[in-house]
Amino acid sequence: MQDDAPPFEPDMADLPKAEWLTRLAQTAETHGFFKPLGRKHFAAHIQRTDTLIVTFESVQGMRALTERAEPLGWSMVRDNDWSHLCIASDGDTWFRDRQVMELFDDLTDDGFFDAYETVLFYGAGPCGYAAAAYSVAAPGAQILMIQPQATLDPRVTAWDDRFVEMRRTDFTSRYGYAPDMLDACAQAYILYDPVETLDAMHAALFTRAGVTQYRLRNMGDTIQSDLVEMNVLPDLMEMAAEGALDALQFAKIYRARRTYRGYLRRVLAALDRDERTHLSYMMARNVVSRMKKAPRFQRRLAELEARRTGAEVHDEG
Repeated sequence: MQDDAPPFEPDMADLPKAEWLTRLAQTAETHGFFKPLGRKHFAAHIQRTDTLIVTFESVQGMRALTERAEPLGWSMVRDNDWSHLCIASDGDTWFRDRQVMELFDDLTDDGFFDAYETVLFYGAGPCGYAAAAYSVAAPGAQILMIQPQATLDPRVTAWDDRFVEMRRTDFTSRYGYAPDMLDACAQAYILYDPVETLDAMHAALFTRAGVTQYRLRNMGDTIQSDLVEMNVLPDLMEMAAEGALDALQFAKIYRARRTYRGYLRRVLAALDRDERTHLSYMMARNVVSRMKKAPRFQRRLAELEARRTGAEVHDEG
């Protein structure tokens, strides 16, 4: 980072979309580069140290996920002084675009990734697919993916009926089948909820050497948003970049779910759905004892205690 570089403190919250994009482009051009990639994509680079995070994000996600309405990687620029390359899409495109492919061809030919000591690719959902698929351009990179799709080629994943509008999109040419693109990576990590059947089926297609999968049971189908709200995504990125996201480190970070109401509500709902009344009671009592404001759990605990008391009275009668 140059001493005379302007401070990196952009705040784009509440800006109209056109003005937001202009501000983002200006920030990138000041600190690195900005490159439009047709109508649906762009690349924004921030140059700092020799650690680079490459994030694949949608415009809609950037504007909704963070208080500053900025790419997720910018927090790593600000807090860790990392360099950042954001590849953005307007909508969910899975980044199956000729200009995106040509960008990575050019970056490879120019030795762009060779200039960095550490490279981490990151994405969630369609962006997780892209993080895996394009990581082949940076051999030795680390990869962190949340609920990635392996492909939407109907000959392979006809069972996934969520994205039928993408079935005519080419997933067989270059940068196509995401699991195969991991062969040159140092380590890849996948996070998903095994209760979400289709996510679990895609995750199974990534099963191979060098891929570690963490199962976040009952976290649901919006894991990235939950990890942002839990304020643990930066920690996961740091550990993944170092190649040190082992089971122990992941368990330490993921303990934050114990006070995350979204997760706790889903667990309680699953227990109630399965009619595991005793476990519902034990969980509700535990949450109420640990957390000051848990009205849903207080109500559920009161209901279950009334039921238990009624059952005891009935037995005595």
